[in-house]
Amino acid sequence: MFTDQVKIHLKAGNGGDGLVSFRHEKYIPYGGPFGGDGGDGGDIIFEADPGRTTLLDLRYNRKVVAQPGGKGKNKRMHGANGEDKIVKVPLGTIVRRGDTGQIIADLTEAGQQAVVAKGGRGGRGNCHFKSSRNTAPKYAEDGKPGDEFDAQIELRVLADVGLVGFPSVGKSTMLDAVSRARPEIGDYPFTTIHPNVGVVETGDGRSFIMADLPGLIEGASEGKGLGHQFLKHIERCR
Repeated sequence: MFTDQVKIHLKAGNGGDGLVSFRHEKYIPYGGPFGGDGGDGGDIIFEADPGRTTLLDLRYNRKVVAQPGGKGKNKRMHGANGEDKIVKVPLGTIVRRGDTGQIIADLTEAGQQAVVAKGGRGGRGNCHFKSSRNTAPKYAEDGKPGDEFDAQIELRVLADVGLVGFPSVGKSTMLDAVSRARPEIGDYPFTTIHPNVGVVETGDGRSFIMADLPGLIEGASEGKGLGHQFLKHIERCR
């Protein structure tokens, strides 16, 4: 199933809390504060994967959560940093904030990564708050919360050549003839309801990507036919 738009919830990892602890060792009087810092929360990172062609995975996993940071430990030991959550998406994926519509990632190159939700910073342990006036602080910082928001994920097909035309004029037939793609072909309007992509190889060893786009009719920008839902795919064709 081809899915080119999905709404998901992102929750980066919270930072771990700092620790309140004191040094208690024989022959070391007034050991002082000894609590360590909390670990940083994990980020949510989107990565462009050339092997993917649809957002179907995100359709069935609408909540993406990164690991929180660990709490600080005794002896000024730092808590573990939360593991980043890497989400692989097709080339041409755009990530927008659901509340403002702001584009926060546009992934157009293979392997390109973007941090879309930042993990929270870990809190400082009580060893950081020692002073001449307070040699035994009994407080530490809490970890900061990670970014959390709804996001709109949108896929715009990347292709060198896009076949644009009225319904039932042979666009799918042409793609079938020049590539190994096997789009559905029929003698009725709007046989193609989502873009089909194929690789075309030339006689001299070169190749390019061709996309068979759904039929576009006059008034598509006002919603006629399949409407502007698929007009966005034309934008990315060279």
